[in-house]
Amino acid sequence: MNTIYVVSDGTGSTAERALSAALVQFPTAEVEISVRSRVRTRKRALEVVLEAAGAGGFIVHTIVTDAVREALINAGREHNVETIDLMGPLLARLSETLASSPSEKPGLFTQLNKSYFRRIESMEFTFRHDDGQRVEDLRKAEIVLLGVSRTFKTPLSIYLAFKGWFVANVPIILQHEPPVVLPKLAPNKVFCLDTNARQLAELRRARHDYLTGAVGDYADQEYVRIELMHARKYYSEHPRWRIINVTNKPIEEIATEILTLRGQAKKLESYDLV
Repeated sequence: MNTIYVVSDGTGSTAERALSAALVQFPTAEVEISVRSRVRTRKRALEVVLEAAGAGGFIVHTIVTDAVREALINAGREHNVETIDLMGPLLARLSETLASSPSEKPGLFTQLNKSYFRRIESMEFTFRHDDGQRVEDLRKAEIVLLGVSRTFKTPLSIYLAFKGWFVANVPIILQHEPPVVLPKLAPNKVFCLDTNARQLAELRRARHDYLTGAVGDYADQEYVRIELMHARKYYSEHPRWRIINVTNKPIEEIATEILTLRGQAKKLESYDLV
């Protein structure tokens, strides 16, 4: 059963009625609606997001206070909880059509568009930093993915970028030194992608068969095994980096694992006195 948290800085009745009307279109869906009203502080917004994260649910909200809405959206992004704003887009369109901002919140229109522009910026950043490009800018990334060829670095980067994260990915290649900036990055940013040699060889072979290209050593299982060993040795030199096994996992599951680990690493870092 899916749990939907209705969050409001008022009673929550408007959001609950709108959600109930929409759910009529999904008669077979098993949904539990949980209302969290009078969410008027950043602390309370974070508490609700953590509650939704623990239940595997998502949030529908009508928060109109700028600071609380921003805290809710940022916390949702940090903890991989989807947040759906019912009131914001309507106010934004009215502001655009009427050429006027809501009288009680003159900064609301700009605030509502922050998440949209953030997503555009994160997508642009990720495309510019795909496959080891512009390594001199890696410090600006919020997440850096490392891995040998065909370990889902690019699709993962795009998926995370769509959620608003600034992501870069760097290939680990035999007989090529990794960028010297990598060990200088904050450890909670770096995620090393690992997989099974046999399955990676099959994946590479299938790709090249589809593209009718010559595979050579690239898809040879022994070569792939050596390549993975080389990458693992490099990862082991940096024990605070997180290693993610991507074998047989969908992109969504890998992304969730990365965001979960990133949150844990960030908490641990706050206690690190070294």
